[in-house]
Amino acid sequence: IQAQLLFLESADSKKDIQIYINSPGGSVYAGLGIYDTMQYIAPDIATICTGMAASMSAVLLAAGEKGKRTALKHARVMIHQPMGGASGQATDIEITAREISKLKKELYEIIAQHSGQEYEKVWKDSERDYWMTSNEALEYGMIDEVLERKE
Repeated sequence: IQAQLLFLESADSKKDIQIYINSPGGSVYAGLGIYDTMQYIAPDIATICTGMAASMSAVLLAAGEKGKRTALKHARVMIHQPMGGASGQATDIEITAREISKLKKELYEIIAQHSGQEYEKVWKDSERDYWMTSNEALEYGMIDEVLERKE
């Protein structure tokens, strides 16, 4: 995805790039790589949720260009704290726990920045799975418009 974003920028840096999202999430590190690329390149990124944007993919949905973040009527958005696991020596587990705590803070800062919510609210809401309908995601600031067929 990062290579495709960079290629599309090189093809026409003035043309918006659309990212369609229907994902349960995934690797936080891969997601942060996509996020950083979205923020780095010149074209506006329009994000469109077509089913669900959960976990890391919700972060990417919210990270689209303000005014160009949308979701279909019955889409769902979910935020929560990062998940991970550790095994091995006690010190290795402590190192992993510190890293997950840093990632948690970073992700909540990103969500707060793009949604307009207070960091403390994002922290509280994300303690457990926090599901939103597309209209609730609009109210929360994760998207800017719910897409419905115009008559």
